[in-house]
Amino acid sequence: MATHKSAIKRAKQSELRKQRNRAKKTRVKGAVKKVRVALENKSVEEAQAALQEAIPIIDKAASKGALHHRTAARRIARLSKKVHALNTETEQE
Repeated sequence: MATHKSAIKRAKQSELRKQRNRAKKTRVKGAVKKVRVALENKSVEEAQAALQEAIPIIDKAASKGALHHRTAARRIARLSKKVHALNTETEQE
């Protein structure tokens, strides 16, 4: 355990950041899951709405440092691609 005053403070800060980052990552996971569930149900409107909710959540997590900016961009791109594919699939039918 930390014994110096500065090391104790650093440990406290680290713990707070860990909790904050975990909350942000959990929120991202929930938003992504909503999109995936809508995709599994083949619901275009729900998927698009869930994606529009998920994008700012993912971007905010990246801007705050909980996610790397390229990881966030990759997740958004992959979700968008799947929603777009579902949209074009239902239009063709």
